Amino acid sequence: MNFKEYKTIKEVAGPLMLVENVKNVCYDEIGQIILQNGETRLCKVLEIDSNSALVQLFEAGYGINLKNSRVKFLGHSMQLGVSRNIVGRTFSGIGRPIDGIPELLPEKYMDIDAIAINPTAREYPEEFIQTGISAIDGLNTLVRGQKLPIFSASGLPHAKLGAQIARQACVLNKSQEFAIVFAAIGITFEEANFFIEDFKKTGAIEHSVIFINLANDPAIERIATPKMALTAAEYLAFDLDMNVLVILTDITNYADALREVSAAKREIPSRRGYPGYMYTDFASIYERAGRIKNKKGSITMIPILTMPEDDKTHPIPDLTGYITEGQIILNRQLYNKNINPPIDVLSSLSRLKDKGIGAGKTRADHADVMNQLFSCYATGKKAKELMIILGEESISDVDLKYVRFCDAFEERYINQGFNVKRSIEDTLNIGWELLKMLPKSELKRINYKFIEKYYK
Repeated sequence: MNFKEYKTIKEVAGPLMLVENVKNVCYDEIGQIILQNGETRLCKVLEIDSNSALVQLFEAGYGINLKNSRVKFLGHSMQLGVSRNIVGRTFSGIGRPIDGIPELLPEKYMDIDAIAINPTAREYPEEFIQTGISAIDGLNTLVRGQKLPIFSASGLPHAKLGAQIARQACVLNKSQEFAIVFAAIGITFEEANFFIEDFKKTGAIEHSVIFINLANDPAIERIATPKMALTAAEYLAFDLDMNVLVILTDITNYADALREVSAAKREIPSRRGYPGYMYTDFASIYERAGRIKNKKGSITMIPILTMPEDDKTHPIPDLTGYITEGQIILNRQLYNKNINPPIDVLSSLSRLKDKGIGAGKTRADHADVMNQLFSCYATGKKAKELMIILGEESISDVDLKYVRFCDAFEERYINQGFNVKRSIEDTLNIGWELLKMLPKSELKRINYKFIEKYYK
């Protein structure tokens, strides 16, 4: 199809460019800038005003000669070419291969701005996904089709945790293919190299699709990256019937790019300078995860975000918490005690954990062990605070056992490192070993038949 070319570039200001005297150009439409030397660059329409189009550049604005450069609008929004061969490949934030392997031959092109799953078409999430991490699998279980974010903070090892989940995650039902879609948003070259090398070294690259957006890439590309990843996931899940786990890191960088573009468009800011539509924008991303009736595949999502100043009330974690089904929270105090991954199990929550555990899914005693560990750890934390105030001699023998349980729980259950993969059987067995530190009379949340079977 031939598209009209415009030689009416009026102005280039940073990442923005104004093109005049355009016709039949639409919001979000992709354009191609053709430089005097034949080089081409991509842009995206941000605003239409009468016969002028304001576009955002995906690449730097240098070299664009107002007089001799041309713009061609392509008649569609941004698309991703997909085929089964995207698995095992690494792409840039806008879907260009960056792994040195030749371009794909797409089976079809998919619009990256797909709509969220219709609530009436959703299948309820209820199948266990094993991450190999006890603090998640045992206490805040991830379920197939769930959206479970990780709330981190500056300096905490969320990158290592994300790589560990990508490397270890699997479904216990081996009859369906499992794939990882990993999108790194606004990261440094060093972080990008860490992820790629880790995936290659461990073999995880063989069942993964990776999208890398670097910190020095344009903001508009950063906004496209999670949508690229979800488009790839939708193809694998709903066209090829795979179970797909999508990991997005870091959503904070995405939100900052959204704010930058909003400011460039001179929109009225809302909380902390972020656009007022950020909640809707987040929902349009998060709600693309899930299961669809009469479809075998599924999309499970783990967005990772860093909370500015460790503030859970900041707009990014605040709005994310409203949309998703729980959150895994990393704790700086645990990290300072060399407990990794430093997951704060008492503050964390998986709202669907009850749906993915039990007989036929994990193990019949899972729910009871989970509830008892939560209760004992919380009691141990309180007893520890009391001991610090009053001294060890002032607390009872039972409270002292709870204090010792609390320390052992952090050291043996939560602290497993970033290279250890535990099956759900291992996780539950470690839980029982810890519960044996307490008298049987204290195990009030476990059915007696399980105590008879496992408390030996």
